[in-house]
Amino acid sequence: MKKRSINIAGHSTSVALEPEFWAELEAIAAQGDMSMAKLIEEIDNSRETTNLASALRLHVLKHLKSAD
Repeated sequence: MKKRSINIAGHSTSVALEPEFWAELEAIAAQGDMSMAKLIEEIDNSRETTNLASALRLHVLKHLKSAD
């Protein structure tokens, strides 16, 4: 697990994810021509789960499944 500090909507939080998920999130952000912070803020604003780390993992999963 790799923990990162992120600033979302003016407040700091930290999220721990496996390095593979961080790599996929970075790729998704690059594809969307946005920063990681912006991508995570968008995911945070639309999540249906209370846990941000889970929401990030689910976003990666949905993105990868939609690429098939």
